[in-house]
Amino acid sequence: MLVASISKNSLLLFLFAVVTAGLLAFTYVNTKSTIVAAERQAAKRALQEIVSANRIDNDLMVDAIEVPVAALEILGLSKESNDKHTIAIGKKNNHIIAIIVPAIAPDGYGGEIKLLVGVNSDGSVAGVRVLAHQETPGLGDKVDLKRSDWILSFNQRSLSNPLPAKWKVKKDGGKFDQFTGATITPRAIVKQVYNVLTVVRDYHPLLFSTEKPQ
Repeated sequence: MLVASISKNSLLLFLFAVVTAGLLAFTYVNTKSTIVAAERQAAKRALQEIVSANRIDNDLMVDAIEVPVAALEILGLSKESNDKHTIAIGKKNNHIIAIIVPAIAPDGYGGEIKLLVGVNSDGSVAGVRVLAHQETPGLGDKVDLKRSDWILSFNQRSLSNPLPAKWKVKKDGGKFDQFTGATITPRAIVKQVYNVLTVVRDYHPLLFSTEKPQ
């Protein structure tokens, strides 16, 4: 009798575990697809904000090249991702005027901060937008343009403006403002925008070539 009772309870627990696991998997799959769709919409809006329509005559969502494999690590992008990491190309009269590079700052206060960094052909920043983050509301979330215009402080900056040693927040002796009570978030973004600029400098001939790589 006792054995039968134990067996019955074990079976019920097993079935409960299976059902729970199934529900969790279903929720994860559906939530993930919703998040991916939202991020794609955010990316589309960000692309249009970084390089405005009057500067280009092509479609940023169509013209793109893959991020060079050797640059993935410095940009914080995973080599194992199922999705290809691509750089959007902005053209005018078939001349590349700007590119938009995806990057991830891995060391935000709340974890990874997903970025898009626009870089003009002269190496200056066309614009930066944060696509996703988990920073503290009211503090680190000031990286969002809807919360603060801090992200606009990167516009027209370059590797010579300021010089590399000054690509830091002011608390660390650099040129960029930090947030009151939240230094880690802006520090992470400043560092990663700088990394993007170094990648663009190192791969400039490839990234700004009108000839598509074979």
